[in-house]
Amino acid sequence: MANFPPVDEQLAYIKKGAAEIVKESELRAKLERSLASGKPLRVKLGMDPTAPDLHLGHTVVLRKLKHFQDLGHTVIFLIGDFTGMIGDPTGRSATRPPLSREQIAENAETYKKQVFKILNPEKTVVDFNSRWFSKFSAEDFIRLTAKYTVSQMLEREDFHKRFRDEKPIAMHELLYPLAQGYDSVALEADVELGGTDQRFNLLVGRELQRAYGQESQVVLTTPILEGLDGVNKMSKSLGNAIGIHEPPLEMYGKVMSISDDMMWRYYELLTDVRVDTIARMKADAASGKAHPMALKKELARGIVADFHSAEAAAKAADDWAKQFQKDEVPEDTEEVAVALAEIGGVVHQDGLAVANMARLLVKCGLAVSTTDATRKIKQGSVRVGEHVQTEPYISHPGPSPARLPLRVGKRPKIAVLSW
Repeated sequence: MANFPPVDEQLAYIKKGAAEIVKESELRAKLERSLASGKPLRVKLGMDPTAPDLHLGHTVVLRKLKHFQDLGHTVIFLIGDFTGMIGDPTGRSATRPPLSREQIAENAETYKKQVFKILNPEKTVVDFNSRWFSKFSAEDFIRLTAKYTVSQMLEREDFHKRFRDEKPIAMHELLYPLAQGYDSVALEADVELGGTDQRFNLLVGRELQRAYGQESQVVLTTPILEGLDGVNKMSKSLGNAIGIHEPPLEMYGKVMSISDDMMWRYYELLTDVRVDTIARMKADAASGKAHPMALKKELARGIVADFHSAEAAAKAADDWAKQFQKDEVPEDTEEVAVALAEIGGVVHQDGLAVANMARLLVKCGLAVSTTDATRKIKQGSVRVGEHVQTEPYISHPGPSPARLPLRVGKRPKIAVLSW
């Protein structure tokens, strides 16, 4: 028989960083029943393998799934290999093209490797919704669609907006929330997790479980994590993301670049640190008992350790200190080979090589676009060696190749420029 913590203790841990619980009273009742019977809750998180690379924003809901796992409950990581071919219409103003079976299978394998950086593989049930949907007949789908109405579906914000704007809504898109909801029926889920943008789909699961004679699942949503800028949601396209496969030093440096206020948000959503401990840390920082820099270093080490190792985190911390507190360049700083011609550079008659600085930053992966690079140059956050680069072009007398130590904020690279 499982040995669960007291219900109030479980609730406090589960509610940490949660945006909404529908309904908390139902969750308490399920936890009390679980405690009395020794039977763990079945907690589901579904993800369509539509993109193979995760960033920290994607891990917020995975972290919450881990918290249920920490408490002794059965967690189910559901890979939507069937629903991925439909394509989730959430937040989209146009029909998305479905992925092929080959793309889905390839991404699914990548997902499994990535989620086990957070979840315990020995205690995680991994399932695929093609297990039941591949057996669905046309009759089964008709019976499923009979459980929901068009008017209910149009209550969904993005569908309602597209309908109002006379933009197309493909029939297969209307099937997506029903398919996701039926996953909960097939798995007999007690709790389903998702981001706040998934709220409609998660609530459909509650409705369908009732329609199929099951007790409705509790829905728990997690917030959308802000990126390094502290304003926009974390996104690789916005250049404010921390990828979970990034090198330890780069990951560490990016965490150290966030504001002190944002640090608490990251502690809440990206760590297992308990609410009362975070509150005590905030109080210590406010009173001067603890320095925010030290607390941020602890956060950065913890995040790097989660996705690499404790040893890698310790080395990243040491390298970061050498770079920014002792003004040294770490030995393992990544070198990027750059041909002068490919970034719009020229060589003058006197042998002076002149390169476009914005293009050089993009080539080295220190900016997502020339516009982003130009903005960073104007802000004074770009350094070449010890020189703050404020000009759009950089020159070098030779010889070729030239090793240029670059730094944007706290991110270092060495450009090996040849001509």
